[in-house]
Amino acid sequence: MEVINNWEFKLSAYRLALSTLGFDTQTIAPKDGSKYRNERHSFLSGEYYNILTDDTIYNRLLKLDKDSSLNKTDKRKVTLYLKNLKDTKSLSKEEYVEYNKLVLDSSDVWEVARENNDYELFEPYLIKLIEYGKKIAKKRNNNINAYELFLDDYEEGMTIQKYDEFFNLIKERIIPLLKKVVQKNSVNKGIIKGVYDIDKQKEFNKIIMNYLGFDESWSYFTTSAHPFTSGISKNDIRITTRYDEKDILYSLYGVIHEVGHGMYEHQNSDEINGTIFNTAITSGIHESQSRLFENYLGRNINFWKSNYHILQDYFPHLKSVNINEFVSSVNSCEPSFIRTEADELTYPLHILVRYEIEKGIFDSSIKTENLNKVWNLKMKQYLNVDVPNDSLGILQDVHWASGSFGYFPAYALGSAYAAQIFNTMKKELNVEDILSNNKFNLINDWLREKIHKFGASLTPQELLINATGEEFNPIYYINYLEDKYSKLYNFEI
Repeated sequence: MEVINNWEFKLSAYRLALSTLGFDTQTIAPKDGSKYRNERHSFLSGEYYNILTDDTIYNRLLKLDKDSSLNKTDKRKVTLYLKNLKDTKSLSKEEYVEYNKLVLDSSDVWEVARENNDYELFEPYLIKLIEYGKKIAKKRNNNINAYELFLDDYEEGMTIQKYDEFFNLIKERIIPLLKKVVQKNSVNKGIIKGVYDIDKQKEFNKIIMNYLGFDESWSYFTTSAHPFTSGISKNDIRITTRYDEKDILYSLYGVIHEVGHGMYEHQNSDEINGTIFNTAITSGIHESQSRLFENYLGRNINFWKSNYHILQDYFPHLKSVNINEFVSSVNSCEPSFIRTEADELTYPLHILVRYEIEKGIFDSSIKTENLNKVWNLKMKQYLNVDVPNDSLGILQDVHWASGSFGYFPAYALGSAYAAQIFNTMKKELNVEDILSNNKFNLINDWLREKIHKFGASLTPQELLINATGEEFNPIYYINYLEDKYSKLYNFEI
């Protein structure tokens, strides 16, 4: 394995350069430099491709794959690299570089289109990305639906059938629950409205990051158009948020969410830093950690017993709002247009819209032209909202502009994973005491041992069994939502 490990080190050096360049592009890099950056980024991508697809390495991996003397960890590493390589080698270097250039250009155009509410500007790029996606999938495996491949890319082991079963459960149980909540409309979300100075928001966010154990010695925090996390290495974790002086919750819960992602990347074991294991197993598992922090912990009243008085000191107009009123407000439900601003109850329905569109695109039941109109119809169908413009509709997310088809469903799955993990955590830890007495390190320690330290060295089901004692069971998620919102809005299920 020594040759493979040396090869992996070289790959990690290129990933460091590409990740840093990507982070700068989304944060501090001037727009006028995008053409120059994108060209160099494409060149580095090509060099990375050459190293990744080296035939000598590929043949050695094939040989190692048949070596029964490999330990479980090395066997898993070989399996993951072979899967990655077989997919990558299905494209020529020219196609690989061309596709990466298309993604960079599409992302730039998407940003302009979103700012100017101009879907027609972006649509040709989206159609190209869809067609390129179909082409790539056909080369990888011509025997199965392209979307099936993409779903497995982001969530190992998940299929259209499994996601259909999951989302059918969402339709069956969550849509009726939402209708009851909307009819009640008994929580005053507007009670915390006001002006929140952005500089003070930044200061308070740093206090929350410290409470969560997110240390400045190994992290970096800044602003971007769309909150995200970049795990350059386990000791170089970068997160972003964005601000609205009329809504403190957007930046605040954006930070808590991204800290969940970042803590996962940071708490990987030292042995896997810089390897293929130095990340989450899947997008859904990664999302489970951000959702766990944001919703299951960050919206818990005991979380605010430690922090609400500090928030009131920063923003004195909240002193007229007691902690129970504040917590009810941050947990309130109201159907809206924007996925990243959605409450816990409506969030999976935002994902359902995207899942059905993606599935329809790749089984050809939905035409690629005028997808914005399809989007608006599904938002009306599931959330009963009328989308006023495309910036608040189909243009709101960067995922399709970056060719990330199949990613969205993992978000909803992550919320469901988090419910199962939280259910076990409450049995093994006194979560209420930990949150209310500023002992969050105990939660981080528990997560490190149960989930974080393994990175991608286990499969999703192996990890869930290790953490919770059983395979994935979505009923924990459904029960959590029904229990929470029936109590909050005072009705019987």
